[in-house]
Amino acid sequence: MWVFLTGCYGLATSRNLIHAVGCLAVCQSSTYILLLAVGYRDGGTAPVFSDVEPGSRPVVDPVVQALTLTDIVVGATVTALLLALVTQVAKRHGTVDPDELRELRG
Repeated sequence: MWVFLTGCYGLATSRNLIHAVGCLAVCQSSTYILLLAVGYRDGGTAPVFSDVEPGSRPVVDPVVQALTLTDIVVGATVTALLLALVTQVAKRHGTVDPDELRELRG
């Protein structure tokens, strides 16, 4: 929760588009923590049953770990896309301050 709130605070107070993209990435990283916390089991091991009788000890859920890896890939892709858009805005308008971008106002 604290990681998400820190990212939201930075996003709300940002006066730079690059800083805003970084704060959005921090908000995205809070979902990794949430997903891993959901799939955590105390004393759990990897779900490989080659030498162990099924049900004899707790195992972690591999689906949650796969979702976390997918979330990391999607987050990196979105961050790269947003940084590319900020680069184009800086080239065309000469600034990364959202208040100085008059052409983008409705």
